[in-house]
Amino acid sequence: MNALGDDRVCAKHPRVPRCPEHPYAGVVAQPRHPVQGAFDELGTPLAATTFVVVDLETTGPRPGEAGITEIGAVRVRDGRVLDEFGTLVNPRTPVPPFVTLLTGISQAMVDSAPPVETALPAFLEFAGFGPDTVLVAHNAPFDVGFLKAACAAHGTRWPSPAVLDTLRLARRLVARGEVANHKLGTLAGFFGVADRPTHRALDDARATAGVLRGLIGRLRSRGVDTWEELRAFRSAPTPAQRGRRHLADSIPDAPGVYVFEDASGASLYVGKSVNLRTRVRSYFTASETRPRIREMVGLAERVTPIVCDTAVEAEVRELRLIAERKPPYNRRSRNPERAPWLKLTAETFPRLAVVREVRDDGACYLGPFPGTRAAESARDALHHAFPLRRCSHRITPPRRGAACALAGMGRCGAPCEGAQSPAEYTVHAAAAARAMTGDVSSVVEAVSAHVATLARELRYEEAAVHRDRLSAFLGAAARTQRLRALGAVPHLVAARPVGDDWELCVVRHGRLAASGRMRPGSDPRAFLRALVATAETVPAGTGSLPRADAAETECLLRWLESPGTRLLEVERDWVCPVGGAERYRHLIHRHATPWAQNQPEILTD
Repeated sequence: MNALGDDRVCAKHPRVPRCPEHPYAGVVAQPRHPVQGAFDELGTPLAATTFVVVDLETTGPRPGEAGITEIGAVRVRDGRVLDEFGTLVNPRTPVPPFVTLLTGISQAMVDSAPPVETALPAFLEFAGFGPDTVLVAHNAPFDVGFLKAACAAHGTRWPSPAVLDTLRLARRLVARGEVANHKLGTLAGFFGVADRPTHRALDDARATAGVLRGLIGRLRSRGVDTWEELRAFRSAPTPAQRGRRHLADSIPDAPGVYVFEDASGASLYVGKSVNLRTRVRSYFTASETRPRIREMVGLAERVTPIVCDTAVEAEVRELRLIAERKPPYNRRSRNPERAPWLKLTAETFPRLAVVREVRDDGACYLGPFPGTRAAESARDALHHAFPLRRCSHRITPPRRGAACALAGMGRCGAPCEGAQSPAEYTVHAAAAARAMTGDVSSVVEAVSAHVATLARELRYEEAAVHRDRLSAFLGAAARTQRLRALGAVPHLVAARPVGDDWELCVVRHGRLAASGRMRPGSDPRAFLRALVATAETVPAGTGSLPRADAAETECLLRWLESPGTRLLEVERDWVCPVGGAERYRHLIHRHATPWAQNQPEILTD
């Protein structure tokens, strides 16, 4: 690792960190013309690198929730198997029937197996991770995630080895025209591996080792002979990338936003960076491997930089530009106005509906959600806790015989046929509104009790469905309550130290109204007065919702909650409900779970 804390180096001059002649952003491409280096620059030959190929069988897909049932590993060097390791593991959790059906591993088989706190150190001792040892797996984030989670749970130090993912490497080396997909079984057949995967750990590790042998053969045909070359391996830049390198010549070395535009001036792609020049240059090198972005670079005629004083301003500007211009090569944040919300309607007999628009109509809203399925899952959790009607037709005046099957199941009071008065129904609707905006404990207790009952009856698949519904509701409730809390504040000024400078932000109703960087020697009172005086005037949002897209308000919340941030001015209280969803954060299963936030660098990506 160099003095800047970066373990990457210039690919043309591997002994020179951040080579001034060939600066990189991410990882620089290998030189187009092979150069014979000195013997001490050749690196570790692949033939001398020890690869520990590992495969795990588990009770489910999520580390920390599911357990390991089997570990299999093969130590390989120069294409030869040096040793093998295999053991069943007692996960101390039930083995679901579908896992037994898939792997053949039953509850009886693991009951007498060693627990993970015994099996894990044995595997680490077998692996003997050193400077010339690489951990290999097919879809490495899955296996490495479980190993890291197990180490963290049992106080075992994770050795943090270099990791090679054969799935990602195969996607780069084996074209789709050669194979139907890049599954382990398909690749094993393609390379003629004798050991085929069987969903047993050691068999799958042997198959992965055979696939690795075939992939290394392809790497050598491309002139990749050392581990260092494999780490830096990328597809060569396209002619369009090389031909447009001049577009980065006038980009400043400053933080901000950059916009790729075509010949007509239409925006193709919007991004942000702490160093615009370095980031834009990376698009014209081999470090940029995304096919759609390479295509975009071929269409670009200019890059427009927008310099920003602060990083938070750059992030907010990026979000606003993407939402406004909808550049075709941006995948995220393009259509925030289309995000689904869960609405408790404002009518005599309110119901829960998934909508795409928030109106100032007196209704109660929860969201926004990442997709319709998540919104429907949250609605199902609320329906489980409160007997609200699920029909969408008019139910006044009441009609005899109009009740549906839910009334017979006790899940609805049948207001449609007059069995429940508006006052009686309002009790349930008000309780649902309180759960959506404040105290969520009633939903947590109702769904958790049902999950526990299903688990006692060994109905684990149904329990998992209800658990995920509760998670979807709590995630949306926590998000809504955080957004509402900041959106209700008319004026807030905060400052955060950045080196010798201070970043200041003015936030009004959840929207960034002004931002600036105060240098050493400035008069802080005068700087603050000028910043507040020139800040945007922001009216209140719908109800207490922010006057900005949810992504912008969440960006500001992250900045405000970062270490060292100080509040300078605030109007009204900035608070979340005491019984709100934040207290149940441990029940929220996000796409980026805590164990995934510290994933190792997966090489060849």
